[in-house]
Amino acid sequence: MTNYRGSCHCNAVRFEADFELADGTVRCNCSICSKTRWWGAMIAPAQVRLLAGDDALTQYTFASHQQRHQFCRHCGVRMFEFGRSPLRGDFVALNVMALDGVPDEVLAAVPIRYLDGRDERWLDAPAVTAHL
Repeated sequence: MTNYRGSCHCNAVRFEADFELADGTVRCNCSICSKTRWWGAMIAPAQVRLLAGDDALTQYTFASHQQRHQFCRHCGVRMFEFGRSPLRGDFVALNVMALDGVPDEVLAAVPIRYLDGRDERWLDAPAVTAHL
């Protein structure tokens, strides 16, 4: 298991997580993922630890309020989404782009699974993914 460290833009929130980017990530075309250009690594809650900034985190929910999108109240960077899924149980979707020091070559090789959240077909890829 690789230990990654990450932070928001202003560095008020810092975290670490143990997982493998090579296990894959997700990109979705739902309304919030599209507007924030979200790129998430789905991991178990026990795999992520907040190192600093609990007081700087705020949360946004919408629709069914099942997913809790957490971001830094100072700089606005969205780092985590906490939720529950029928397939995964409790999960954290960790913003891959909030990880610190991951080389571009590594990011370019990370597998991505595309989700059609716009049409609530979560197990299917949308017809067009190049913009995601």
